Amino acid sequence: MKYRSAFDIIGPVMIGPSSSHTAGAARIGRVARTLFEKQPKRAVISLYGSFAKTYKGHGTDLALVAGIMDFDTFDERIPKALEIAKKAGIDIEFLTEDAVMEHPNTVKINLYDDNGKELEIIGISIGGGTIEITEINSFKLKLSGAHPAILVIHEDRFGMISSVSSILSKNEINIGHMEVSRKERGDVAIMVIEMDNNIDDGVFAELSFLPGVTQVIRMVD
Repeated sequence: MKYRSAFDIIGPVMIGPSSSHTAGAARIGRVARTLFEKQPKRAVISLYGSFAKTYKGHGTDLALVAGIMDFDTFDERIPKALEIAKKAGIDIEFLTEDAVMEHPNTVKINLYDDNGKELEIIGISIGGGTIEITEINSFKLKLSGAHPAILVIHEDRFGMISSVSSILSKNEINIGHMEVSRKERGDVAIMVIEMDNNIDDGVFAELSFLPGVTQVIRMVD
């Protein structure tokens, strides 16, 4: 793991006590909230490894719920996140799992609304507040949450990568990281693109109206 600056080691501005168990957890929760695109009605949070063993003492439960409500790592409401979620009508369930994961600070978040919408993500907190999202709805991928990004859900067919990258190139948007994941050939695929800059509404619309694209999700920096 390469660090971009001393702040990746020291950790972010945050409500403590731990950058990996609190700040990282809040960021994972916030990525889930961004991908869900609205506040959920229910969240099932499955904790693994050290998260499962120490989540209450380190405030990981508070941080995850705070992130799901779109609170930043330094938000002073984090210590009362569970109370705030209850008042907001969000049903929260925590599960501790025995399965051994590749990284000890691993969490699976399932979000639901009242209309059948669901989202499942798996995230890991690497340290210093740095995170990686490793799965979205069973699609294997890598998303850091540290840069502006888009997720393009599309048909798995010829020319999709070229069409998306051409729009970004035309608008002078530099790609820092890009990968495509699919479950089966010719089925649904997901394109993850991390960029140097946020895309504007015009670029978002261009991407959204591409033939074969079913959804575009923006993650702004």
